[in-house]
Amino acid sequence: MSNRVVSVSEVLVSPRPLPGWARPKGETYENVDAACLAGASLAALDARVRANAPFDGLWRNRMALRAAVAHSKLIGRREGETEFRDGLALQAAGDAGVGPAGGILKGWRELVHRSAGVSARVLDEVAAAFGLNMPDALADILREAEGAIREDRLPLRSVARVLSHLRRHHPRVEFLGLWIADSVLAQKLGWPIPLPLLAAGLGRRNPRGEEFSGVAIAYARAAAAAVDLHGELARRAAFLMATAPRLRAKGAGAVVTALLDDDAVAPAARLGGMSDRGMRRLCDRLVTFGAARELTGRPTFRLYGL
Repeated sequence: MSNRVVSVSEVLVSPRPLPGWARPKGETYENVDAACLAGASLAALDARVRANAPFDGLWRNRMALRAAVAHSKLIGRREGETEFRDGLALQAAGDAGVGPAGGILKGWRELVHRSAGVSARVLDEVAAAFGLNMPDALADILREAEGAIREDRLPLRSVARVLSHLRRHHPRVEFLGLWIADSVLAQKLGWPIPLPLLAAGLGRRNPRGEEFSGVAIAYARAAAAAVDLHGELARRAAFLMATAPRLRAKGAGAVVTALLDDDAVAPAARLGGMSDRGMRRLCDRLVTFGAARELTGRPTFRLYGL
């Protein structure tokens, strides 16, 4: 999260919502129509990326969670947001037994926890998180991604080139390909940190066999959802920041910062030197104020977020 001091009123100032005409209403479009919709949605998203909002960390991590859920559905698994949140919280608590899907969320969070660009080390780590063991192929994949970033083409054309190459030569890496596509797009658009878009934008469609129009519509859909999420979190963040002065507990500032920076906070994190019990009381008070939500519906092992 940025160290810049931001007022509550500034958080409330958000660009206009994406108009209805810029939102895809079907699956089949001509290339030029698909590109137009994607361009409008990505331009609106670009304004949010560059706004440097105090809840950017939360926004990116919430999008990584959505990408993990979409990834899970596309491969026929049943993990939803609750299961992924629980797995991440258990992992943070030192429990290694978070299940085989744990790497999916880890891989998508890796995308939003680093600057734009692709390196051999990061690519290897994400491949391992996605259950891929193919070190020889990664060198070729990295060269293709770097070439797409350097080439003088429009961003979506470069993304389509990468996906086409991976489909032809490395069909096993379909989800790593979606991850790379988002990274290439961010680099081409000049974003400081990538956003996980394509996996969620595809919905239940098979990520293999996509033509340019399918890629463009998937990005149009995903960018529109990211814009909507940004607006929703802006309102929640503003209310949390307006509520923060009412909190008297020592360490309350650290909890507020954590809520603005991540998808979910566990009392066991003991932020700001607070005890587990003290953090739980503070978070429950924020829920009473309407400034935070309890995300699990359980009486124990609770998680809190906006």
